[in-house]
Amino acid sequence: MIPSVYLVLDMQNELVHEDGPAAKGPMGALLKQRSTLENTQLAIERARAAGVKIGFVRIGFSADYHECPSASPLFGGAAKSGMFQLGTWGTEIHPALDQRAGDIQVTKHRVSPFYSTTLMAQLGAAGIRRIYCSGVSTQAVVQACVRDAHDRDFEVIVIEDACCAHSEQEHQNSIQSIARFCTVEKAATVNFAA
Repeated sequence: MIPSVYLVLDMQNELVHEDGPAAKGPMGALLKQRSTLENTQLAIERARAAGVKIGFVRIGFSADYHECPSASPLFGGAAKSGMFQLGTWGTEIHPALDQRAGDIQVTKHRVSPFYSTTLMAQLGAAGIRRIYCSGVSTQAVVQACVRDAHDRDFEVIVIEDACCAHSEQEHQNSIQSIARFCTVEKAATVNFAA
């Protein structure tokens, strides 16, 4: 079996918990409709059973937000709203997802999980050559992860039904856009033991 990791991308309370701020927007309803949390947990269970490492990636900033790009249309308002502050409930991984000691943990300050993080060092130390991934949102972190991983010569598999965007059309457009850089699978049928 090729040394592999399943990266669970940005599945943190602020973005996917029913009590988080994102639940009030269009993605909240779509997360339920698509069973994104349930499919993610199923994929985690199946990956662990196959001996695949699990990694959790979150977006987070220090209390003073010194890493936060104030000019960013995506993150610029984080300090004002108090979002993505490390050490708070909002940046914790959703409690329905099984985290364990020894799982890869990555905190990022931009969209890509590779940009200025410890991800490459952790993947290198574990000898990882294949990346399974999913998360929210499809048009942001999932696309960034797939493209960056592809350009770093990893084999990439996206678990499509464990991803979600702000609309189903945006999700489908994103999957179509990245399909040439990866393989697209489902949580119940992806072969983690390959």
